[in-house]
Amino acid sequence: MKRLWISLVVVLMLVATPVFAAEMKVAFVDLQKALMECDAGQAAKGSMGQQVKEFQTTAQQRQQNLKNLNQELEKKKLMLSAEAKAEKERDYQQQTKDFQRFIKDAQEELQQEEARLGRIILEGLSKVVKDLGAKEGYTLVLERSNGALLYADDSIDLTNKVIAAYNKAYKATNGK
Repeated sequence: MKRLWISLVVVLMLVATPVFAAEMKVAFVDLQKALMECDAGQAAKGSMGQQVKEFQTTAQQRQQNLKNLNQELEKKKLMLSAEAKAEKERDYQQQTKDFQRFIKDAQEELQQEEARLGRIILEGLSKVVKDLGAKEGYTLVLERSNGALLYADDSIDLTNKVIAAYNKAYKATNGK
């Protein structure tokens, strides 16, 4: 009796699976690739690169000032009174702390800006994926770069369509 039930379940699964699969339309999107290759992603990358250069320039100037201050302190160390020497050392230590704080703040600011820009672009890409999926009748659209998708044929990859649709919408809003 138990074998009969198992056989019946297996037969039903074999019969039902092709019917279910025929009605289901599945695709995937690589959102990481779309984020990096879309026009907004390229613009964000350029903007972030410019900000990094500005911070690097400022950091190099401040670091050179610290180096100069340290060299001056070393040269005049023997000629200064104990009070003047202590004052110069405190000034140097304070400027070193300020420099370290500047570097930390700059890194945090850059990370926050990168996260903000990425979040905005991903929200737009998600909307495009939903619209494209509904328009083209997909039952399920999976995300490739999160690691859950182990294999999928490239014929069901919507990434390039998503990038093109997002770029079209991005240009229509003049990059906003």
